[in-house]
Amino acid sequence: MKYKISPDRTELVEALEFVEQKLTEYKLNNKEIIKNILAAEEVINALLAHSKNADYIYLSVRRIFNEISIEISVPGNEFAFENEFTMGAELCADDVGPETESAIRGMILKSLMGDLKYRYRAGMNTVRICAAKSKRAMLYKTLGAMALAVILGVLLRNFAPESIYMPVNDHVLVSVKTMYMNALKMIVAPVVFFSIVSCIGQFSNLSEIGKIGGRVILLYSFTTVIAALLGTSMFYLFRPGEFGSVIFDTAGAAAEAQTVNVSFTDMIVNIVPNNFFKPFLEAEMLQLIFLAVLCGIAVGMIGKYSRILNDLFAACNELFLKITSLIIKFMPLAVFCSFLSMIIEMGADAILSIFKIVGVFVVAIAGMIVVYCGIIGVFARLNPLPFCKKYAPTMAQVFSMGSSNASLPINMEACKKLGVSPKVYSLSLPLGATINMDGTSIFLSVFAFALARLCGVTIPPAAMVSVLISIIVLSLGAPGIPGSGLVCLSVLLAQLNVPIEAVALVMGIDTLMGMLRCMNNCLGDVAISLVVAKQENLLDIDKYNAV
Repeated sequence: MKYKISPDRTELVEALEFVEQKLTEYKLNNKEIIKNILAAEEVINALLAHSKNADYIYLSVRRIFNEISIEISVPGNEFAFENEFTMGAELCADDVGPETESAIRGMILKSLMGDLKYRYRAGMNTVRICAAKSKRAMLYKTLGAMALAVILGVLLRNFAPESIYMPVNDHVLVSVKTMYMNALKMIVAPVVFFSIVSCIGQFSNLSEIGKIGGRVILLYSFTTVIAALLGTSMFYLFRPGEFGSVIFDTAGAAAEAQTVNVSFTDMIVNIVPNNFFKPFLEAEMLQLIFLAVLCGIAVGMIGKYSRILNDLFAACNELFLKITSLIIKFMPLAVFCSFLSMIIEMGADAILSIFKIVGVFVVAIAGMIVVYCGIIGVFARLNPLPFCKKYAPTMAQVFSMGSSNASLPINMEACKKLGVSPKVYSLSLPLGATINMDGTSIFLSVFAFALARLCGVTIPPAAMVSVLISIIVLSLGAPGIPGSGLVCLSVLLAQLNVPIEAVALVMGIDTLMGMLRCMNNCLGDVAISLVVAKQENLLDIDKYNAV
């Protein structure tokens, strides 16, 4: 509700009492209430000082998606708010002494600048104070974007001519989706590289890195094997897809469906790049990790320049994490365009036709969550409930992102809340975003076998071991970016002699599958980070158990 009040001192006091009442109703604590009342008072004073002849003030307190804001509007000429407000803060803070009123006002003004947004429109100076930020605002926006995309997609498919919605899809929706995916791919390499280099720079003893890294890799390998076995078991338990119901009448399909040998030896050899910049340009994750570890070790061995380079790499790490957070802000728009494009291209009926396969995949993902909780209980001897409660909001966020690499900043923040030391998660999370692809293992197991069944291809028991090894190797080498699972699935289908055209059945819903894979991958990364931190005595137990 918006209130119109006069600049009279009595009415201003009543207005601030109204703000206090609303903030109390919204259950802010006393500290936050006092801070925001002081902010509102300072903003009103600044705006009135600028618009000396103002006859009235508009004031409102709103809550949208659990994000609470105070909005203050005063008529007048445009106000260079940020410059004059900041200058006033500096002048006040530099006044006589820390006990003077102006110095206190200066400190208040400085502390508030990050929560204030100014706009000038139609002769009105308006300042918005962010009183409380919602931790789930991005989740609500993303889920809302998904729901809106599905509704709009169904309406367009059923009530609009194809000549209208297909050009919109081809020229707008696909373009926005591609731009967002390109932005994520652009940031992947520097985020992984600088995160690992700055992490290694924290260690004074390199043997400590080897110990932590060894535990992390061992546990990641263990969960990857379990994921492949779980996905295969779920397929044979539910057997989704009617045998031979999809027929591809093309000679080219058989020609393309040649066996592709997935060599573990080749993967190991290719970890060492023949060009320093090639891994950055092509986002070769294993090669990037190799370079990052090599640079991190070398930085600690060059004497007087070590500290300078450590600070430089740490600054670069912060820079690219901030860039990632800026890109993430556009996620609801990208999700809307991606889902709407999927509905337009496939239609609701086509999506429902493979619902059973998706259902089996979701059941396997749920089973893997239980496995992670068991690992936390057995290997770390911790109650997994605090982990589940604290990571649940983050799980929803990384689900909507669909990229393990782009989720690194969010997962790092989640590890902080769980009490995991930066010495662990700065190394384990970038590693996990590259080699811990449990969701991809499950995806490949369920969909490869289901598509083979749909196409009438029988997989002999003798080939099962070879197929499982291929699934594990492919998941280890899969980049943590959207669409990587589809590439790996194409390779696996070729090995199973399934026509490559079968990928088209999954292509339209790969955005949703990618989100589920990413959610599972990130959950595994944080779970293993927690276990290793506990084993290395680098976990704040009190913080972990705190509500």
